[in-house]
Amino acid sequence: MNKRILIVNANYYQDISSGLLKTSLNLLPKKYKIKIINVPGVFEIPVTISKNLKKFDGFLALGCVIKGETPHFDFISQASTDAIMKLSIESKKPIGNAIITCLNMKQAIFRKKKGAEATKAILSVLSQK
Repeated sequence: MNKRILIVNANYYQDISSGLLKTSLNLLPKKYKIKIINVPGVFEIPVTISKNLKKFDGFLALGCVIKGETPHFDFISQASTDAIMKLSIESKKPIGNAIITCLNMKQAIFRKKKGAEATKAILSVLSQK
């Protein structure tokens, strides 16, 4: 059976999110049905996945949070990670988390290949019997 994958791409940092998306798409089997939804930031990823839980077999959460001078970084990073984990466990569906959290843009640029790691993770879970 062809699997359906939803990629939710937070494109606040367009260059970083496009790199994450590219590395993810390179690993997904061509036979899979893939839909991409762009959202403004990582905070919108969990609700977008939640609205689409019944329509897809697996999900990829792509985005980037860069630390600034306020605690906003910590709140957004923790809230999105917790929500994604809860959704995955409750739905029993894999959600690859490629929301990278970085201290600066240089780190983000270096880590934009992390989409591939999240893709490998969901492919592994989807292949389980």
